[in-house]
Amino acid sequence: MESWEQSTHYAGLDWASDHHDVVAVDRQGQIVRQFRIAHTAEGWQELAARLRELGTVAVAVETNQGFALEQLLAQGLIVYPVNPKSAQRYRERKAPSGVKNDQLDAWSLADALRLDGHAWKALASEDPLVAELRLLTRDEVALIAQRTALVNQLMAALRDYYPAALEAFDDWTLPSAWAFLERFPTPQALVKAGQRAWEKFLHTHRLYRPETYPRRLEIFARADQFTGSAALTSARSLLATTLAAMLRTLEAQLKLYRQRIEALFGQHPDHDLFGSLPGAAAKLAPRLLAELGSDRSRFESAESLQCYAGTAPLTIQSGQMIKRLIRHACQHALRATVHLWANASRSACAWAQAYYQAHRDKGQSHACALRCLGQRWLKILWKMWQTKTPYDAELHAMNQQKHGSWVLKLAPANAAKTV
Repeated sequence: MESWEQSTHYAGLDWASDHHDVVAVDRQGQIVRQFRIAHTAEGWQELAARLRELGTVAVAVETNQGFALEQLLAQGLIVYPVNPKSAQRYRERKAPSGVKNDQLDAWSLADALRLDGHAWKALASEDPLVAELRLLTRDEVALIAQRTALVNQLMAALRDYYPAALEAFDDWTLPSAWAFLERFPTPQALVKAGQRAWEKFLHTHRLYRPETYPRRLEIFARADQFTGSAALTSARSLLATTLAAMLRTLEAQLKLYRQRIEALFGQHPDHDLFGSLPGAAAKLAPRLLAELGSDRSRFESAESLQCYAGTAPLTIQSGQMIKRLIRHACQHALRATVHLWANASRSACAWAQAYYQAHRDKGQSHACALRCLGQRWLKILWKMWQTKTPYDAELHAMNQQKHGSWVLKLAPANAAKTV
């Protein structure tokens, strides 16, 4: 693959929904091409043709995924993704007065690539399986967030007119709770249906529990004693049943996502490696694989992976002053996944719980302790990933003993057997 040093010209692409602006400069920084293309097949072909006339061209673009990158790579160009924050700083360097337009954005990227590109890393073509898995897992997370928003909206509506429903059901992410609203949309409808209908519903949806059954029947019997006005009940009941229907549809689509993700994850050669991670289970293991990918040269050290995931603190030093802050410039999808994985690993791995508790005992918050645990897990994961070796709890315990790890002193004696 051609490199930055071999490039004769440097271009910046400012992309939009229906058009893209391109500016190309030579090694001296002189603008040699400046044009706009339409977001069409012909437009992308025109971009490639006009840049190829210049020789070997490296292109900087303010994104690291999506259709624009796919098109640039398909045209055989050397592509350098730029973080949006970095792109903003480069633009401010070229236009400190705050002026902003598409041509300026493209030119600032091109000139930044010319001046600083020797330290940048070109984007390589990606394994299609990993690319699809990453898109699916990120979309799944976004859909789960939408489900949470719908559940919160539903609970707010119930609080207005149907407090008995909130009292009877704790988890409104379950289809059985939505079915209850569809069967008994108002407190009046619930009381009117009577005990036989309540019992039939609870048995049909497998909600009969000796510890909750009498309490639910008692709540149902007095459901109409504390409600909103007739107008409020009429309006909010329609909203509640609408949200329940939306949640049911969304849940069905999430199941399709889960099936597709599991199928792709099972096809990947690193399936067993990521599947062996304690606490990762069926949901988090595919997300970790999707974010790391298959290119082992992508992260030259465990520290680079930790910085990318945002677990490594950002150190600021000036004279005698030293501060360590949360690293916000990171891959947020990976950081969220590592946070969930670190928390789940506490119940699957004795040393992980001991490590977490040691940081909590120092006065650190739950999130900070998990970030520290995630930092340690990423060091282990990076080594596993580089050597293509699944996690071995006994081997890890032996390594801890060999290096005199302080964690072993806190973990139970059978920590090596806990996976």
